[in-house]
Amino acid sequence: MTFVQVIDCKTSKVDELNRLMDDWVRATEGKRTATHSIVGRDRADSTHVVEIVEFPSYEEAVKNSKLPETDRIFQEMVAVCDQAPTFTDLEVLRDEQLNKIVVRAFFEEVANKRNFDAQSALCTADYREHSSSMPDDMGLEESMAANRELHTALEPVVTIESLMEEGDLVSARFSFKGRHVGTFWGHEPTGREFSGTGQAIFRCQGGRIAESWWNLDDLGMLRQLGAGPT
Repeated sequence: MTFVQVIDCKTSKVDELNRLMDDWVRATEGKRTATHSIVGRDRADSTHVVEIVEFPSYEEAVKNSKLPETDRIFQEMVAVCDQAPTFTDLEVLRDEQLNKIVVRAFFEEVANKRNFDAQSALCTADYREHSSSMPDDMGLEESMAANRELHTALEPVVTIESLMEEGDLVSARFSFKGRHVGTFWGHEPTGREFSGTGQAIFRCQGGRIAESWWNLDDLGMLRQLGAGPT
């Protein structure tokens, strides 16, 4: 289970504390077991600094604390603090990556359930979509119309292979299978089955998707439909 350590510091030497953190990152390269670190400063008290460090487990956190580099930097950190830092050890009970939830819902509702109207609830009003297969960017209404045309003509079923979240961005790697049952990009239905892979990046804002960038193997799909160059 994921383990999180919260370190509370009181210091007037925030720049020095930041330098020590940079030194620790460099010194423990290839050795540390910490996977994520966030440092924040209290808006109400500029001397109150909190670091949140994430580990795969408590056991991995113990390994990290036993590194000589970790001990050295900690001793230097104590020296720049106004008082001894305090530690809170947390076993993570829930880890909700909220931007992933809205992206997963987009694939499930719009792509697989053909609930095209759901896109208006999942995306912001000023949503912008960029695609390697489209010369111009699309707004929300244009994207909804394009999705309706594509999914009606090709009936794809999408499988999410992986989702990775960083900040307000979510990267999705996916595969899809379908059948050409309607007119698509001027090509009459062939009844042929097709499959392919794709990748998309979503920028989220306020719990909704504000922007997306899509890359799909359109040429490979058209070849399978007998509509592209061989």
